[in-house]
Amino acid sequence: YVREGYNQALREKRNYIGFLLLLMQRLVTSSTRAIRDTLEKRLQVLEDPCDDADTVGRPVMDDEWAELDGQVQLESLMAHSMAALRNEEAEVRGLLALATKAEISSTDAKTEALLDLIYRLQQEEMDPDLKFLIFTEFVSTQTMLQEFLSERGFSVACLNGSMSMDQRILAQREFANDAQFLVSTDAGGEGLNLQFCHVVVNYDIPWNPMKLEQRIGRVDRIGQERVVKAVNFVLQDTVEGRVQEVIEEKLSVILNEFGVDKTQDVLDSAQAGSLFDSAYREVILRPDSAPERIEDLIRQVKDEIQASRYGFSLIESSRDLDPTEAKRVYENPVQHWVEQMVTSYLCAYGGKAVKKLDSWDLTWPDGEIMNDVVFLAPDAHANPKTRYLTMEDVRVRSIAMNLARFVPGQPIPKVLLPDLAEGLAGYWSLWKIGVKGQVFDQYKVMPHFITREGRILVPTARFVWNKLVAGRESSFRKSPVLKPKRFSAESRNQL
Repeated sequence: YVREGYNQALREKRNYIGFLLLLMQRLVTSSTRAIRDTLEKRLQVLEDPCDDADTVGRPVMDDEWAELDGQVQLESLMAHSMAALRNEEAEVRGLLALATKAEISSTDAKTEALLDLIYRLQQEEMDPDLKFLIFTEFVSTQTMLQEFLSERGFSVACLNGSMSMDQRILAQREFANDAQFLVSTDAGGEGLNLQFCHVVVNYDIPWNPMKLEQRIGRVDRIGQERVVKAVNFVLQDTVEGRVQEVIEEKLSVILNEFGVDKTQDVLDSAQAGSLFDSAYREVILRPDSAPERIEDLIRQVKDEIQASRYGFSLIESSRDLDPTEAKRVYENPVQHWVEQMVTSYLCAYGGKAVKKLDSWDLTWPDGEIMNDVVFLAPDAHANPKTRYLTMEDVRVRSIAMNLARFVPGQPIPKVLLPDLAEGLAGYWSLWKIGVKGQVFDQYKVMPHFITREGRILVPTARFVWNKLVAGRESSFRKSPVLKPKRFSAESRNQL
């Protein structure tokens, strides 16, 4: 159904239907419940089609599509009544009958494996109240897991992207206090800070391994006092299972070769998303191409790592680690900066920030109200209604990510180099220029120097770069900063 339907959708230039079919491939390996629910909804559309279903309100599939979690993609596609492919109604009806029969005949094989894992880890750690963070891509699987665990006497909290901020906070508190399990989708897990848990179960595996790193990062962070245990559930004898096994093995070899611990250290999600999505799609549609396609993927990943590490090598410091540096970072008043950033943002963009005796009442521009907010970690005797706002909060991170890199009036560092010709003054910048195609990916780093009169001096640019890289105090001295009256778009790229 997936292979034939996807190819037909491409021929008919209806790629959004092809993406729905690929999602079904992920749904069927997530849980029987997930694929059954989706097939039911698809059959309803096919039985009662909209007259103009294929031309009105098509889902938006832009460059950020690969970054969305599976549930968000599914909801976006299912919200549109997409016209049927050839013979699709009969095909879906037959698949739905199989899914229904499979669901009523026995529980999912993965749920039984999950139960075995729970009991084994409880016994190993001698802790009957051991907490588990379980991730799935789809809400249907989440609902199934909540029912499965609750029926066996476990307390379960749930998080997904459709929940409001207050609902998410309540679910997180429930997990911290009474609930033994938190079942979360990727969107629901954004901004979570769960160091009190150290067991993560990836019930289904996203194609992009970066998302696995992000899931595990919810518990594997500063403040975690125990060794984190991450367990990945993969179905054997499936296309995805074989691809995941080979990719994991080869990625491990590459990371060891480069001396890197985690994929996240060398690949950002934007790069990884398209690479891995493309690889899985090709292998599912053409299983015989698996060895060739995976080798091509690994080559691209290796190239990305080399390019990334080369870029870092230009700016990384080579000095030895200093224990006082850790103390400086620990004592950094970042929460004071967060407080100033949030309250200033609200005042500037139509919100309100009201200071009380020991907390804030915040009103966001969209009308959401947060009462009793603090920015410094509350002590044990603090008001239990107090809400602690940090950079982990989705709204705070959104403000920080959208701040202008430079603003008018911000000072530019000014450096005096004694070896330069007297009277020579201007602006120095460093540029990374890249050319990227399907079969090549090349970068060049180039210094640039332009005098105040507008002349470009290439030798001077390289001379300044060499002096700055040398980094010795004797080679240059800092002077008071220069405050420009205006900051042009071109100068924003200066380093």
